[in-house]
Parts: sequence; C-alpha cells; structure tokens
Amino acid sequence: MRLVCSEMISSNGLVHQSAKTHRLMDSTPREKPLSVQIFGSDPAIMAEAARIVAEAGADILDINFGCSVRKVLKTGSGSALMKTPDRARDVLRAVRRAVDIPVTIKIRSGWDSTGKQALEIARIAEDCGVDALAVHPRTAAQGFRGCADWRIIAAVKQHAGIPVFGNGDIQTPQDALDMFTQTGCDAVMIGRAAIGNPWIFAGVRALLEKRENYIPPGLEQRFEGMLRYLRASVQYFGETHACYMMRSRLGWFVKGLRHASHFREAIKKISTEQQAVDIIRRYQQSLADEAP
Repeated sequence: MRLVCSEMISSNGLVHQSAKTHRLMDSTPREKPLSVQIFGSDPAIMAEAARIVAEAGADILDINFGCSVRKVLKTGSGSALMKTPDRARDVLRAVRRAVDIPVTIKIRSGWDSTGKQALEIARIAEDCGVDALAVHPRTAAQGFRGCADWRIIAAVKQHAGIPVFGNGDIQTPQDALDMFTQTGCDAVMIGRAAIGNPWIFAGVRALLEKRENYIPPGLEQRFEGMLRYLRASVQYFGETHACYMMRSRLGWFVKGLRHASHFREAIKKISTEQQAVDIIRRYQQSLADEAP
C-alpha cells in the first residue's frame, strides 16, 4: 500500500485563513490515502489546524517534529519540540482530542546522536494516542548532512507499540529492502530520492513482490515524465509561475545523464511552456543521436 504525504503546512497559516497555505492541501482522488503534515507549537492552534485538515478530507493528520530550519525552530516547532517534551505532550494531547482521523508524527534522532530523545518522544506519542510515527535518524544539527543512523529506527521499533516508519538514505529500491531487514520497521518513507525519480516507488514494489520482470525507466520514459510534470504544473499554477519553478525542477530528472549541465543551464531561461518543451525535446534527441 502507498501513502501520499503533503508538504509541511503552517498551523498558523491554516487557522488564520491564509489562501496560499490552504492551497497546500489541494489534492486529487488519485492521491488517496492522503496524509497532511502540519507544524506548530501552540496546542490550541495545532488542534484547530488539525480540525481544518480533517474537514478538508485528509485521511491522516501528521505532525512535524523533524524540521530543523531556523525559522521553524525559532517558533518552537519542528525539531524544537523534541527538546521540550512537556510542550510536545500538550500538542499531541490537544490534537488527539480534536480529530478522529489517525494521527502520526515524524521525528529525528533528536539533538544528539544517542537517539534518547527519539525514544522519549516516541513513548510520549504512544501514550497520547498517536497511531504511528516516522523516524529520520539524523540529528537536528545534521540537517541532511552525513549518514542516517538506521540503528535508531531499529531501537524505536523495538520499544514502540505502534507502527514505525523508517526514513533516510533510501537512494535505490534495494536500500528500501535493506531498511526493512535491518530495522524491522513497518513501512519506509522515501523523500529526496524521489525527486526527479518518481519511478523509485515502482522499483521498491517490484522488489517487495519479488517480480523479476520489472524494467527500470529508460530515457524515453524519463523524458515523458518531465513533459507530464511540466504540463501538469502549467495547468495548476499557470504558465508564468510554472515556468519559473521548472527552471530548477526539470533539472532533477537529468541527474547522471550526459551533458546534463548544458540542459540545466538552458532551462534557467524558460518563460513559456513551448520553450521548455523544445529544450526538453532537443536534449532528448541529442542523447538519442549519440547512442551507440
């Protein structure tokens, strides 16, 4: 089973009716079941935001205990909650009372590499009625640097009585399988590795189902994926804003390809959908012409 999770959404923005913030909850029926992740540190505001998320049709409410961006930490949110267990408990109790849908949280190792804070927050979450938790085993100070310590996922899984999702350093389908084996986690969460490579999920599923007929995406599939992403973005955001976004995001899809730097340089200047399509097609053709 797959689960789609939204990007991190401000509880303050939801409660204060920010149209831009509310739009972050947009989804399509194909994205069901949908988990919507919120962040904040005020129990009352978090509870109200949770109600808004539930009323919007989310299947799961997720709370971010892992973000280590400075502007989030300054508000006492994200990873800062792992340093304030009493506040974390108040937030979780308030949210749990506010909604009937499943509630999950995503945590880090904590503020040091021992994982003790992860174990403490996991225990508090379970006591407060949280239904599952995801563990990204890097410290708040690490950000995304260094290596994820999967041993902390295993430790949390060993002590928790609720499902535990593993996250961090899954770069290939085999990595996902290895995480299951090494940690005993109930599910894996893939983030950065899916950027520009959404086919990684199909690869993981093929391994889990022990299918030997899985064929990784070739060049044609990769370029068609780029075009679909471009068109969907233009349809949703409008051509001007979408093209501005695509100036960096289309480059995600060409990692590891020949002359990728030339392509990334070319798309930095796109201003129309057709211009982007032309650059994509020219690059695709140039690679095809060089093929042996």
